[in-house]
Amino acid sequence: MRVTIVAFASAREALGAARVELQLPGSGTTIEALGRELQRLHPALEPLWPRLALAVDGTLAGAETLVADGAEVALLPPVSGGGSEAASLVRGELELSALLAAVADPAHGATLVFLGRVRDHRQGRAVTHLTYQAYEPMALAAMRRIVAEIEASRACRVALSHRLGDAGAGETTVAIAVSAPHRDEAYQASREALERLKREVPIWKREHYAGGEADWLEIEPLSRGRA
Repeated sequence: MRVTIVAFASAREALGAARVELQLPGSGTTIEALGRELQRLHPALEPLWPRLALAVDGTLAGAETLVADGAEVALLPPVSGGGSEAASLVRGELELSALLAAVADPAHGATLVFLGRVRDHRQGRAVTHLTYQAYEPMALAAMRRIVAEIEASRACRVALSHRLGDAGAGETTVAIAVSAPHRDEAYQASREALERLKREVPIWKREHYAGGEADWLEIEPLSRGRA
């Protein structure tokens, strides 16, 4: 059987490539068995393995999940803790006008915009820029799910946008727009959207420092979202 392995952030570095084709005997295997084979072939994955989430064809998988011939398996490190107008992944500057249009509602008296920007320092080190990477099909699906679930549980409208690629200090990398009948609802929905974006969406960031060093910030184990 043939399986395509795609990897991101530190897992990509350990694998030595963004995508590899793996040939295995038989017509199916499990994630657990696949993991043993990958660690045998690529020993640099072994110390990372306990921290990785895995997805089969865009869906998070457990150890006993079956992997069929032709499947795509993604190796997903902890995320750095979209598409439609309400969820978008963007290369370049974020368009706030599109987000505001997506949440416009004449019945809503409050509109809130949150902007996340690149800080020029972290833990005493000067930061020059960040590099963002995503497993894009899964990231967009997760962002759309977050929007739909928040809108279904709260009286609000939500739109999310996240930047990919390089962003310099001071540049905006994430934008969340929320409209609601009243301000308290808008604040609560915006906070929930941000916290879920950080936990549930497979987006990674690499921090670049003034001395030339760089680190992947892999903090939050990837979550499956609401139960």
